[in-house]
Amino acid sequence: MQETIKNINIDLLIPFENHPFKKRDGIEQRELVESIAQNGLLEPIIVHYSAAGKYEIISGHRRVEACKELGITEVPATIKEMSKDEATIAMVDSNIHREHILPSEKAFAYKMKLEAIKHQGKTTSRQVVGRSESADRISDTESGRQIQRYIRLTYLIPELLKLVDEERIAFTPAVEISYLSEYEQQILLEQIEFTDATPSLSQAQRLRKFSK
Repeated sequence: MQETIKNINIDLLIPFENHPFKKRDGIEQRELVESIAQNGLLEPIIVHYSAAGKYEIISGHRRVEACKELGITEVPATIKEMSKDEATIAMVDSNIHREHILPSEKAFAYKMKLEAIKHQGKTTSRQVVGRSESADRISDTESGRQIQRYIRLTYLIPELLKLVDEERIAFTPAVEISYLSEYEQQILLEQIEFTDATPSLSQAQRLRKFSK
């Protein structure tokens, strides 16, 4: 894989398509801005060529936002020649170990990586997430079974997924709820809002059973 390092005009950088990691505006981002202001950008971001002279960011989205806030116009970047699937896998791998990551971010990141691996034709989704010996194809810290469970969260309607991120719905009940139809999930959301209560694991399991 060929790569070069050079300074790139910040206006030529674009976020990775369907980037699953949300922008943070809290204390971590403030500390990052202060660090770059004092020391500069110590490590190049990673990009690959997109189209029309633009570069898609693989790693460094938060650093680019911090540089924009500081009025920095050029940033050092490692430009890698890679396919879209290779770039997707690299983007997930470089961001998945952030200190604070939401369940929804992890869910869509794992799904993107799985689909990229499938597109490469190297293995099937069942081989990747169905067997423990293949789990490291997706994550070096979580089992294939756990990967499957995270990907199930992508089947939740946005309002319920938001409750998972807010820790109002626990992870395991959320996985069970993901098997409900969109219509059933909408009814459940209305009941949650009406009662100001969320399902326990046993309640979620019963809902899934009734849905069948």
